[in-house]
Amino acid sequence: MPVSQIAVQPESVAPNPTASPRPFGFTPRARVLVQAIVIGCLLALLYHGILRALVAQWIDDPNYSHGFFILLFCAWILQTRRADLRSLPRKPSSWGLVVIVGALAILILGVFGAEIYLSRTSLLFLIAGMTIYFAGWKIFRTALLPWGLLFLAIPLPAIIFNQITFPLQFGASRMAASLLALLGVPVLRQGNIIMLPALTLDVAEACSGLRSLMALFSIGVIYGCIFERKASNRVLLALAAIPIAVAANAIRIVTTGLLGQYWEPDKAEGFFHLFSGAVIFVCTLLLLFAFHAALKRFGRRSSVQPS
Repeated sequence: MPVSQIAVQPESVAPNPTASPRPFGFTPRARVLVQAIVIGCLLALLYHGILRALVAQWIDDPNYSHGFFILLFCAWILQTRRADLRSLPRKPSSWGLVVIVGALAILILGVFGAEIYLSRTSLLFLIAGMTIYFAGWKIFRTALLPWGLLFLAIPLPAIIFNQITFPLQFGASRMAASLLALLGVPVLRQGNIIMLPALTLDVAEACSGLRSLMALFSIGVIYGCIFERKASNRVLLALAAIPIAVAANAIRIVTTGLLGQYWEPDKAEGFFHLFSGAVIFVCTLLLLFAFHAALKRFGRRSSVQPS
């Protein structure tokens, strides 16, 4: 009796409703890479001229030469927090799109209003908006510190720069004249001009102390971020850099006046002028470190409860 052969048809595999098709066959990692390349090209298209001018100012303007250091420090912070950033869940937020639109509006306002500061800061707000939109608020909060430090690398608007420079010039001149008179040197001050018997000191914009003030303030912020855990002590370290830098600049002017008065007027310029500036800046760093040590000692004493 012949055996009938039964053809067994292979079972059809039911489609998995939870599996989402990959667009263009891209893996998730490749899709992220493509997005990063596209966004990078768009940013380069929008900001290549702005960033080129910013780097050129970092190179040419001594008041903002610390911009390179701040950029490297922010990259170092992100590197140290890389594990934390990877462990956080990505929860994109549509609020990031609002920040992106606001950043682009600031860019348009800065370009058409010829305000370089707005154009440069719009890039930072755009980075914040993209981080929130693609990664979420938790990741942005983790990267908030290096993002905020980047504002220190952007030169201030000219109107604010002048509003700070002029009071520093007159304040340094007044303090230096008082110290010279206290040391017994005959002195006459007219505005930012200090007249001594042997020479006349003109406290110009370059001698206002703004350069050392911004550098020391940035160092105070970075130093506090590395070596101090308390947020209040970090703020105090940054604020302490302001009076230290102002007083140090006045002492530098006094040193220049003493060199010119009791040695030679030519010694108030050139090598000795630059050397005294370097020495006094090192002293300001030591004073900042000493202030931090005093803060830590005071904190330990206050934490000790009386028996």
